[in-house]
Amino acid sequence: MTQGYFKVVWTAAAVLAAGTLIVARPAAAPSTPLAIGTAKLTIAGTSNIHAYTASTTAIRVTRVVLGTMPAGSDLLDSALKPGVVEAFEVAIPAKSLASEKDGLDKNMHSALKAAEHPEITFKLLRFENKPAPATGLRAIGVLRVAGVDRQVAIDITTERKEAALLVKGTLALLMTDWGITPPKAMMGMLKTDPKVTVTFEVAVAANLT
Repeated sequence: MTQGYFKVVWTAAAVLAAGTLIVARPAAAPSTPLAIGTAKLTIAGTSNIHAYTASTTAIRVTRVVLGTMPAGSDLLDSALKPGVVEAFEVAIPAKSLASEKDGLDKNMHSALKAAEHPEITFKLLRFENKPAPATGLRAIGVLRVAGVDRQVAIDITTERKEAALLVKGTLALLMTDWGITPPKAMMGMLKTDPKVTVTFEVAVAANLT
């Protein structure tokens, strides 16, 4: 009886342990029809002492919803046409932004409230043509930084590169529009300007498997 009792106990423990492992295993990232290959985003700004940049390559697609697309058409060639991409959302870990300036990263992450709001996100609303006489496209969407949402218009250019669509964009913004206090360093002697320019270059590929 004793051996049978311990056998039952160990069997139950093994089942519980296996169940715990199954529950604890992180879920696989959802597959989306558009995926990012290579990517880089850079924030450039100035201070009363020197200019600075902070960059990241940690950009990921979190949601894509496709609309109607002609049968047999190429997704990347059609992606910028009205109604093809109904939703496109990306996320960037705020703490992945890194600068080459000593002491700036910690102050920058603090200003971005990265502990409370770990991700910077962009949700595409629509594409628009730039006002004449300019040519090209603008991506209209909602940019969330430090937990604050604001609508932005990003000037973009696109170029087909074999199996990828290379998308480049530029956006000038004010940190204070998102409630961000411009970072300071060196006991307050270094003060950054609230104006920054965001540039990015992303290779988007179709993922229809």
